[in-house]
Amino acid sequence: MPKDQKFIRNFAIIAHIDHGKSTLADRIMETTNTVSNREASDQLLDDLAVEQMHGVTVKSRTVRNYYVDPEGQEFEYNLIDTPGHVDFNYEVSRSLSATDGVLLLVDATKGVQAQTVANYRLSQDAGLTVIPIINKIDNKWLMLIVPKPD
Repeated sequence: MPKDQKFIRNFAIIAHIDHGKSTLADRIMETTNTVSNREASDQLLDDLAVEQMHGVTVKSRTVRNYYVDPEGQEFEYNLIDTPGHVDFNYEVSRSLSATDGVLLLVDATKGVQAQTVANYRLSQDAGLTVIPIINKIDNKWLMLIVPKPD
C-alpha cells in the first residue's frame, strides 16, 4: 500500500444515467485484480435492493484499487461510482468533494445528455481534472448509423 500521497489518486466516474459508469467500475476492478474473474458479476457496486431491481445506481460507492507499473511502483486508485439520475445529483456533488478528478463518460449512441452537462459543470466548479471517455463505441446500432470511411 502506498503511503506517499503522490501515488494515491481519488476519482469518480460521472455520466448521464445508463451511459456505463458501473460497468466501467466493474472492469477497472477486474483489471486491477480487486476482484477475481470468478467473483465478477454485473454491477458489483450496486448492492442495494432498489439498485438491483431497477438497474440504476442510487448511492455512490467507493472501492480501493491497486496497480503496479512495469517498474514495480504501486499506485492506489480510490474509485467512486456515482449515480447518473438527476434525482441523485446530491450524491454526485458530495462525491466530487473527495476526488482529484473525474472520468466523464458519454454513450456514443446517445451523445451528450442533460446530466452529462450538469456533472461536467459540477466538476469544473470544483476545479477537478476531467477525462472525457466515449463509451459503447462497439454498439451494433452505432455501426449502422456511422458511415464507413472510403
